[in-house]
Amino acid sequence: MSRSQGRTRVVVVGAGIGGLVAALELAAQGLEVTLVERAAQPGGKMRQVQSAGRPIDAGPTVFTMRWVFEALFAAIGESLDEQLALQPLQVLARHAWGPREVLDLYADLERTVAAITAFSSAAEGERYRRFSHRAQAIYRTLEQPFLRAGRPNVLSLAWRAGLRGLPGLLRISPLATMAGELAREFKDPRLAQLFARYATYCGSSPYQAPATLMLVAHVERAGVWSVQGGMHRLAQCLAGAAQRRGARLRYGVGAAEIVIERGRTRGVVLDDGERLEADAVVFNGDAQALAAGRLGAAARAAVKARPRSARSLSALTWSLCAPTAGFALGRHNVFFSSDYAAEFDALLQQRRVPQQPTVYVCAQDRLDPSEAAHGRAERLLMLVNAPADGDRHPLDPKELASCQERTLSRLQHCGLTIQAPLADAVITQPADFERLFPATGGALYGPASHGWRASFQRPGARSRVPGLYLAGGSTHPGPGVPMAALSGRQAVASLLADCPRPRASTPPWPRAATPGGTSTP
Repeated sequence: MSRSQGRTRVVVVGAGIGGLVAALELAAQGLEVTLVERAAQPGGKMRQVQSAGRPIDAGPTVFTMRWVFEALFAAIGESLDEQLALQPLQVLARHAWGPREVLDLYADLERTVAAITAFSSAAEGERYRRFSHRAQAIYRTLEQPFLRAGRPNVLSLAWRAGLRGLPGLLRISPLATMAGELAREFKDPRLAQLFARYATYCGSSPYQAPATLMLVAHVERAGVWSVQGGMHRLAQCLAGAAQRRGARLRYGVGAAEIVIERGRTRGVVLDDGERLEADAVVFNGDAQALAAGRLGAAARAAVKARPRSARSLSALTWSLCAPTAGFALGRHNVFFSSDYAAEFDALLQQRRVPQQPTVYVCAQDRLDPSEAAHGRAERLLMLVNAPADGDRHPLDPKELASCQERTLSRLQHCGLTIQAPLADAVITQPADFERLFPATGGALYGPASHGWRASFQRPGARSRVPGLYLAGGSTHPGPGVPMAALSGRQAVASLLADCPRPRASTPPWPRAATPGGTSTP
């Protein structure tokens, strides 16, 4: 690569977590970094909206896989604890099927076993214990050779695992579906449904996703934290650290074209026509935006185009401040539908919001169910899954009203009443997510993780165009805040390996003692 005044010039497109991490590490390595972001603030999907004058996290709400960020800040000579105020949650989530069918999962294994025993039976409590050990084994099998590695294939995964790791690889159940394996793990269908929900963390259906995703049950139990100031504080923290190391962050201006000349990346043309020269570009957006020509015709060759059917789920969300009554909310709450199979059939086959959706509610002013709101308005994010058809079928006002009515009905069935009209709620539907994240149809997790091949088909950090690198939830290792951060680090490692380094670099993968979990609810 060429140099500008002795420094390699890099343009990072998009201030999502992957882009922020890449900009921070590249600047810390001494490269000349400019990050451009069309929005007025950093974060990408980790965004905040205002309701009743109060900020509400309207994207990811769960901080997990703490080790990813501990390693990142250690690599730049700082401490995560000095950057973020984190509080571990003892209650991971509260789950409800009705007003008297409520189950909490805890960070402590034995408390969860006891809770499941009281909720279902002693036999199911012991089945959970065995399931928890299995989920942990799957995670440990894949952490080094898959999560921390560059884009693997089946052969490279086996090679990285080594002879000692091969028995573990044979036990991760890639060919079985998640729903099928969970039906064998648990006799109580409610428990099978609860843990099947973790497939939606990847925007996928448990009836099509591989059983390997059961590892999410472990990585979440290994630690969930609340972030003082909200999840958006993490994005602000990364942006500030990048700026302190010399990165130039430009908000309110987007990239119109990635310039490719003579077979390699040469820069970025902004929406206003300005051209930024660059020796390399890190694209932190959905990779399908490149394939669709949204960043210029030449950039189409960077990644393989995927069919619309490969998209992950989208969502319909309401962000509001309102008092609640009845159901004792925790911080993270899931209100399950009575027919999970019908729900995913509606989403993926009928392409509509289900008649009876499962509803996620994040009560952002609470830490656990012991905290009462005492009738005060509290910050809430309500979310139901939706098909990623925002580019073809925006929900009209009548459809939105019907979805809202069905969502509130599910909450009321479980005993929760929102004591204020939703007229002032900030509503985000798939068409809005399509506008925020072009060429996705509103898909929030890149391609769906359906079938064992899906994890190997995500693009890696190196695109097909020299000098153009990829980061974000649509790339390896997958969606979610910590995964996007890992993708940013992998983009940095690939870029530095491809060009002379301006100075001795910090090893990109410091060893970490504590595993964590995937994030997006």
